[in-house]
Amino acid sequence: MAGPAFRAAAVRVRVPATSANLGPGFDAFGLSLGLYDDVVVRVADAGLHIDIAGEGADTLPRDESHLLVRSLRTAFEVLGGQPRGLEIVCANRIPHGRGLGSSSAAICAGIVAARAVTTGGPEKLDDTALLELATEIEGHPDNVAACLLGGFTLAWTDAGAARALRMDPAPGLVPVVFVPGKPVLTEAARGLLPRMVPHVDAAANAGRAALLVEALTRRPDLLLPATEDRLHQEYRAPAMADSVELVARLRAEGVPAVISGAGPTVLALTGDGTAQKAERIARAAGAGWTANRLDLDLSGAEVLPLNSGGGADPAPRTGTEAGSVRTGQGQ
Repeated sequence: MAGPAFRAAAVRVRVPATSANLGPGFDAFGLSLGLYDDVVVRVADAGLHIDIAGEGADTLPRDESHLLVRSLRTAFEVLGGQPRGLEIVCANRIPHGRGLGSSSAAICAGIVAARAVTTGGPEKLDDTALLELATEIEGHPDNVAACLLGGFTLAWTDAGAARALRMDPAPGLVPVVFVPGKPVLTEAARGLLPRMVPHVDAAANAGRAALLVEALTRRPDLLLPATEDRLHQEYRAPAMADSVELVARLRAEGVPAVISGAGPTVLALTGDGTAQKAERIARAAGAGWTANRLDLDLSGAEVLPLNSGGGADPAPRTGTEAGSVRTGQGQ
């Protein structure tokens, strides 16, 4: 059987940073943030060539072991076969090892680019299959769902298959991320979680997670109680004591704050006034933190037009760039 045909032109994919858990929504909730990696992929006659600028430029591999390349290869297999060669240019802005979904961004960029560069790709790998494949590579659906779909997502598995529901966050919500200088490995953070938790804590988290859906989509005034967590943040404190302390300090001042994903970044979900308050409190926490006010990303992973230079545009933009093509609204 003949293999797939590929586009001769390069494709450009933009993928957002994401924050998972959001307090009580452990391994289920995700939020898409206005901080982006850009990837340009072109099918070549032979070989593999990778250029990387920005985050990870000095540390990421430039061979088949790169997560982006592995994701491309996995998607190409699903699509019917491998191209003879690949040229890849990455402009990375999402910090690595900080709980902002850099691995999910690489995975989603790879599979979306593979679909886009393959003739008939969207018919062979629809949006439902795209989420399932990303989850298979990542191991859990919370970050990849938010990365693919944008907005606020609730992800779960049904008979082993990943599913996700996308919702629009409430207007006026301002995410502020406080990024520390040192990373924490996700595996190390997960290793601190107990196998069993008290029933009272599980019940409390179930109620707060339900409340958080209402708070994030319609009632931001409820965000402080809605983001209370008893399942994972305190257990991870030995690996990120400064982050847990900053969360406690922000919450004591009335700012809804959580550990972003597996940490150590701290995410505050605020209105415009409390965003300024959060930044002031973070400055008081001492050196070693970079505070960034971000937009919410409502678009998720996108295939965008190439710029006039043919490479990845180094300038950050929002997720609603004119002329972009959505990957879809999800399941």
